[in-house]
Amino acid sequence: MRPETPQITVDSIIEMEDGIVLIERRYPPLGWAIPGGFVDPGESLLEAVKREALEETNLKIDVIDLFHVYSKPWRDPRGDTISAVYYCKAIGKPVGGDDAAKAVIFTENTLPELIAFDHREILQQFFHWKKTGKKPSIDL
Repeated sequence: MRPETPQITVDSIIEMEDGIVLIERRYPPLGWAIPGGFVDPGESLLEAVKREALEETNLKIDVIDLFHVYSKPWRDPRGDTISAVYYCKAIGKPVGGDDAAKAVIFTENTLPELIAFDHREILQQFFHWKKTGKKPSIDL
């Protein structure tokens, strides 16, 4: 039997004046996460990342760049996903919505203890990129 094809997801690292926005997940797997979700049929990745950010944080984002694509099979305990992670900016006050219980701004030094999926590693790579200009290697 052939394994299922991975689902396509998008995530938005939303940079604001005071830090980056994370959402506290309302449903399992619990923890804090980069805002994002599944791409709907007939939707582009850019449309999906803007929709998910708005639904989960109430922020209209400006997409600056594609940060990286993550595809390791173990990333999501619910099933295999491939995620396009975008670097975005926004102005305003984040407010949790949809499947996000909360939306809060964190800095590199104030990240919460429980971070879902592989998002801690993604955030570490993001902060490294902001300091050095070096994005993650292609083999992640």
